[in-house]
Formats: sequence, structure tokens, C-alpha cells
Amino acid sequence: VHPNVSQGCQGGCATCSDYNGCLSCKPRLFFVLERIGMKQIGVCLSSCPSGYYGTRYPDINKCAKCKADCDTCFTRNFCTKCKSGFYLYSGKCLEKCPDGLEANNHTMECTSIVHCETSEWSPWSPCMKKGKTCGFKRGNEVRVKEIIQHPSARGNPCPAITESRKCIVQRKRCQKEGKGKKNREEKRKKSNKDEGKETRQESKGRAARRQNREQRENNSKTQPKKRKVPNKEQDLAPADTAH
Repeated sequence: VHPNVSQGCQGGCATCSDYNGCLSCKPRLFFVLERIGMKQIGVCLSSCPSGYYGTRYPDINKCAKCKADCDTCFTRNFCTKCKSGFYLYSGKCLEKCPDGLEANNHTMECTSIVHCETSEWSPWSPCMKKGKTCGFKRGNEVRVKEIIQHPSARGNPCPAITESRKCIVQRKRCQKEGKGKKNREEKRKKSNKDEGKETRQESKGRAARRQNREQRENNSKTQPKKRKVPNKEQDLAPADTAH
């Protein structure tokens, strides 16, 4: 071993030197050169830093630089994220998106243009005026659409999703809600009152009949039995009649 090479290194290094840092890494770690001023020092990392991608070889795992416009990459020619000012498209970083695509400033990618999509018109609503369907002759009826797909920045905007038109209805009076409710309440009370009256009359009738029946039974028990008076004409003997 060279005198400047040490075996007892820190930070995942297998071998190192005081001047160059890590010279080799422990298994599964990536070797990468970091520039400090005019000097480059080797370090061993579990994953490659931003702007680098990892390559594995039998003898050593290394971190290689991405293209200048890539922030992260899978290989040197396939970016996964672009630096500021560039839009990602098919692994490349572009300043401007191709025709038929639009720049998404949120994801910094080139995406397909999405146009608005709506449903069919709904049926016309009942003819109304000021929220009522009675008490007028001319009113309005409306129909609506639902938005199925909102457009992207460069997509076709949604059309009007509501339509209104004049309508004519046969004039009719509106029933006042308070009056109608009051009438229903009065009818209910009257019905309950009549039912209660009939029930009380039936109860009184049954009580009177029961009282009369009990009185007749008591009279029959206390009144003495009448003696039978013989008929004189029937009791006369035939002989006396002949005499």
C-alpha cells in the first residue's frame, strides 16, 4: 500500500488519501468527484446528487454528470427533470414545446392541449318569474349544460352553459301558503272536534241505557208481586146457575 493511501477511512470510503479523499468505496456506494476550488476530492454516497446519474460496474460504482440543462437524469441522454427555464419532453429539456403541445408551468413539462367538453342541453325548466310558477302571464325558462372536461391553458374555452328564453303561461292565482296552511289546520281541528263530540254523545247514550236497565232491575226486585184475584163469574158452580 502506498504511504499516502489509508485503509482506515471514514464516510464509506474503502481506501482514501489525505490529499484526494476517497479513492474507492465500500460495496453498493457510488464514487463521485466533488470540486472544492481548484481541487477535486472523491466522496462515497448512497445515491448520486442532483445533476448526476449512477452507473454500476463490477469494480466500482460511479456517478456521472447529466447534460447541462438536466437537473436529474436516468442516463446522460435521458433527463427526468429539467433546470429552470426548460420544459421536459420525452427525456429532453426544451426551451419551447413542439407544435400541438403546451408548456405546463406547474410541472415544467410539455403536455397535450385539452379542449373543453360539455354535456348535452338539459330539458327546459318550468316557466317561472321571480321564483314562482303562478301569478303571471310572461316569464322565463332555462336549460343548462354540465362541464365534463375543463380546458387547459391553450385549449378551446367552454361555451355558455346556460340559456334562457321568454315563455307564456295561463294566468292563475297563487294560493297563499299561510292561508292554505291555516285552512288545513282549521279543518283538522274541526274534524277532531266533531269526532270528539260524536264520541261523547255515544258515551252519554250508553251510560243512560245502562242506568235505565239497572233501575228496571232494581224496581223488579223491590216491588211486591200482585196476587191473582179470582173471577167470580168463572167460580160460580153450575148447580147454582141452574137453580
